Amino acid sequence: MIAALLAALLLAPAADPRPPASIDGYPIGGIGRQSLPAKGCAAYLFSTGATRTLVAMAGAEAGTLRIALDGKERDYARASSGTVADLGFAETTRYVAGDTALTLTMTVSRRPDLAQGALVSDATLLVERAGKDGVIMPLAGMIGCAS
Repeated sequence: MIAALLAALLLAPAADPRPPASIDGYPIGGIGRQSLPAKGCAAYLFSTGATRTLVAMAGAEAGTLRIALDGKERDYARASSGTVADLGFAETTRYVAGDTALTLTMTVSRRPDLAQGALVSDATLLVERAGKDGVIMPLAGMIGCAS
């Protein structure tokens, strides 16, 4: 019986590790694994400091930005953006939910070895909340697009 239980535990698929609730002292935490959208493109952005983890996913078609703030994962709606530059993303986009405003600024670079996406070589996420200090987190990542 014990051997059967051990075998079941060893053969069970490993669960994804839980993302950190706070990254390098920021109120921003990691988010879990994200899927490619059924339509359009999404930017997958990672922290670039001592702790490297997936921090944000921005959907071009959906117009949302998903982050975990103070331990709560949430989608923020696009409120405004500059001229759409590449793959449905503007260089600077502002997202809002409640009393929280997020400004995502990214540099998108196309590469010949990325057929359905691009590199985000440089990005920053500015978090502004009523009654709290604003924070800026450096990010980098990739854009993936549905076929």
